[in-house]
Amino acid sequence: MKSYAAVDLGASSGRVMVGRVGRHKLELTEAHRFANRPVRVPEGLRWDVLALYAGVLDGLRTAGQVDSVGIDSWAVDYGLLDADGALLGNPVHYRDGRTEGVAEKVWANVPAAELYAATGLQYAPFNTLYQLVAARSSGQLGHAERLLLIPDLLSYWLTGEQGTELTNASTTQLVDPRTRDWSYDVATRLGIDLSLFAPLRQPGDPAGALRPQVLEETGLTGPVPVTAVASHDTASAVAAVPASGERFAYICTGTWSLAGLELDAPVLTEESRAANFTNELGLDGTVRYLRNIMGLWLLQECVRAWGEPDLGELLRAAAAVPALRSVVDAGDAQFLAPGRMPERIAEACRASGQPVPESPGEVTRCILDSLALAHRRAVEDAQRLAGHAVDVVHVVGGGVRNALLCQLTADACGLPVVAGPTEAAAFGNVLVQARAHGLVGDRADMRRLLGRTQPLTRYEPRGDTAPWRAAQARLAGA
Repeated sequence: MKSYAAVDLGASSGRVMVGRVGRHKLELTEAHRFANRPVRVPEGLRWDVLALYAGVLDGLRTAGQVDSVGIDSWAVDYGLLDADGALLGNPVHYRDGRTEGVAEKVWANVPAAELYAATGLQYAPFNTLYQLVAARSSGQLGHAERLLLIPDLLSYWLTGEQGTELTNASTTQLVDPRTRDWSYDVATRLGIDLSLFAPLRQPGDPAGALRPQVLEETGLTGPVPVTAVASHDTASAVAAVPASGERFAYICTGTWSLAGLELDAPVLTEESRAANFTNELGLDGTVRYLRNIMGLWLLQECVRAWGEPDLGELLRAAAAVPALRSVVDAGDAQFLAPGRMPERIAEACRASGQPVPESPGEVTRCILDSLALAHRRAVEDAQRLAGHAVDVVHVVGGGVRNALLCQLTADACGLPVVAGPTEAAAFGNVLVQARAHGLVGDRADMRRLLGRTQPLTRYEPRGDTAPWRAAQARLAGA
């Protein structure tokens, strides 16, 4: 067996996991977990990327000797480097308000339909393309010589080598999903200089080795290679979906819910654009055809507002609340910003003429019903738009721990849900490293190994989907 360090950075926490991989064995243990807390400064919301890097170093020190390191993180955000390779300020957080009103300026040069046909990416106000247009007049961008997406930035600090990993690059809205290369026409029309980006890397490519200073600080003995993985955490998580065959949908749950299909080619129709589906790139030439849903962010923000009550008690209280009493659109941009989440959910219910949830248990049930309903809509729409039927829904990520959400998703979709693994992004990260070093075979082999070695829970749908169809109609008419 060999050991691989998976640096897995989510929007609310980071972790360094150690995966041990053999021909018939796969084990994952946590070496170090640390908070990822954005900081609001006078100029806006920023990531504390130096604290994240310190957490990575602490994690590698705790992990001990490993055969390789891989890094994945959330998408779209980046750091800017000057001509000397020094960071120009803390990276801007995707929830920062600087992109408000920017989309209309972009669409004046590249209409939304043309932009989708060229890049396949759904509209989201925080896509890197909109961030770059918003930053066009900033001093930082004017002095920048290099732009590195978050996992590539941390990899650069570890190794001194620069690259842009493809699965994460595909979230910038500057990549053509058909050619799997930059969309030069879009960049030119919007005045975006693609030479800011380092050369593209594929998952599995070598990304350098830990610098001597990093080896000294972590106590590791070199050489320790760094391997490019599917560095968008969702791409790593989808790679770790323990599916057999192709007739499956996936929901990667956490701060966001990413619900969709794994396809061989993008779906670039106008109908797909109108349904706000995205075509992001995955492992081995695949396309992650999915919809972004606000996810457990809604509950996380409520829990924070309520003073961090016990989650188990909240879920038990939610289970006792009547089903589908009130639902909200879990993809609505009104829930994107932090703060006042219980009040905003109540306001949305009041505005749509539904009963207003008052207790934490009622609000929690409203959130979980709303998420399950959004999962249903995404799985249904993806099948229709892609002409790709499914027999099962795989739920991976942090939401696996939420048995009520998994059961409600099975009920809403009218399909069995297979839940697990929880640390899907870390597993995908580890397995791509192991594959690059010859320990596992193709994507199907990776998934078979996961299915044999990891605990999975199956949820069968209860009753018919008529109440969910009614709730969906009620929400559509709101």
